[in-house]
Amino acid sequence: MRIAIIGTGNVGGAIARGLTGKGHDLVLGARDPGKVGALAAETGAQVAPPAEAAKRADIVILALPWGAAEAAVRDLGDLAGQTVVDCMNPIGRTAAGMGLTHGHTTSGGEIVQGWLPGALVVKTLNQVGAEIMADTVHLPHPPVMFMAGNDAGAKRKVGLMLADLGFEALDAGDITKARLLEPFGMVWINQALMRGKGRNWAFAAVSA
Repeated sequence: MRIAIIGTGNVGGAIARGLTGKGHDLVLGARDPGKVGALAAETGAQVAPPAEAAKRADIVILALPWGAAEAAVRDLGDLAGQTVVDCMNPIGRTAAGMGLTHGHTTSGGEIVQGWLPGALVVKTLNQVGAEIMADTVHLPHPPVMFMAGNDAGAKRKVGLMLADLGFEALDAGDITKARLLEPFGMVWINQALMRGKGRNWAFAAVSA
């Protein structure tokens, strides 16, 4: 598949590394190609301006800081009919400190779907740190990765990509279930960064 990664920081770079050698055509969407030259060389990815990278991609991955996401997504143009992965958690400053800025009545995933009404948005890859996205082979069990979206075909396509990253993909339901997945992602963040567990772990679904 042709996979465009919009946002080439820790998360976008980790996804690119995790998909390297898996038979996909990777395109890094970057306004400044010079800043992603090393990542492109490491992963064999092409580099293009974000809107060009997203055009005709089988999957467009949004790996942007939440505060910059709306403007960046709108600059991508019309993605009607395309599969778009939202791996962003809507984290910002709240009355209780840094946390989710959306929750019970909407979610980041639903907001992204509103920005891109014709796209097939799938919420996933928000439930673990970048290190695990880049490399899952050292884990004793395949880590689980839930996904939420309104289109079954888009979720099947994204599920194949998740399998290539080494995840067990589980369907959580429609895009409103991003209201479950984003707080779930915060559980990982709390354990990894606040409770001393560190970053080198993931959730797994272990059956009897």
